[in-house]
Amino acid sequence: HPGGLVTMANQVWSADGCSQKDLMLKDQCILLDFNDNIAGYDNKYETHIFCPERPRGKLHRAFSVFLFDESGKLLLQQRAKEKITFPEVWTNTCCSHPLTGCEPPEEDLPEDVAAGTVLGVKRAAIRKLKHELGIEASELPIEKFKFLTRLHYWAADVVTHGEGAPLGEHEIDYILLIQTPVTLKPNPEEVMDTKYVSYVQLLREMQPESGLLWSPWFRIIATKFLGEWWEDLPKTLSTDAFFDPATIHRFDCQEEHMGGAGGATVWLNMKGSEYGDLWLGQVAVNGGKAPATEPLQSMLAVDDKGRYSLEGE
Repeated sequence: HPGGLVTMANQVWSADGCSQKDLMLKDQCILLDFNDNIAGYDNKYETHIFCPERPRGKLHRAFSVFLFDESGKLLLQQRAKEKITFPEVWTNTCCSHPLTGCEPPEEDLPEDVAAGTVLGVKRAAIRKLKHELGIEASELPIEKFKFLTRLHYWAADVVTHGEGAPLGEHEIDYILLIQTPVTLKPNPEEVMDTKYVSYVQLLREMQPESGLLWSPWFRIIATKFLGEWWEDLPKTLSTDAFFDPATIHRFDCQEEHMGGAGGATVWLNMKGSEYGDLWLGQVAVNGGKAPATEPLQSMLAVDDKGRYSLEGE
């Protein structure tokens, strides 16, 4: 549907019988303006397509969960090779999107952010921790999740799909921490591997000589924020010492993730406004509503190695 402004009736989300491509069409992401206000909705394909008309795709809401065990080690996952964006990279425990149309609802308003409740993204986190890692909701008390702050970043998936990559991420990411024992039953269509690491072990494994691939959002969080939060985990989780609901931290991706089918370059690191991004500028001019756009999913082509390109680009 053009512009993604149509909602669907709320229903309990299920991935039963759905492939990765099915979920890309089914799931309706929450589109945002530059300041995290809801601007509309669109499916995951259209939201994540990078092209000349929208060089960084459509800004949308996301969450990143950092789950620690009782000893203070962080659970990491390696995304499955079947994932359409950023396959086979190591990343935090779970990272995905709250959706519109879900029951219970997953949309949060500014007052939810200010209060730190954000029940919408916490419900989405519980939903996806079950889907990706098989963790039962009974092991994830919603009141144990601590919302800290928000991160605005973007990244073209040129490592997977090449210089003209037509897919990537452009998100305002809600950071959630939780410390709780869990039982893992990873979904092989979502997750290749898991492991718990100490902070020292993580720093060592993120060095280039390790040869491991890391998600661009996790690299930003790990290098700019995680050490301080992790240093005194009980303080981080039980007090508001690091609770910062008013700030949206903004960072461009690392150089290796710039470019893509829209040729996106440095923007947020230069303190750019919404008018530095073509799609977000259109949202601003359109009174904070997502502009009507022609669907591009049908123009995506994939080769025998799973690399996507835009036909005609």
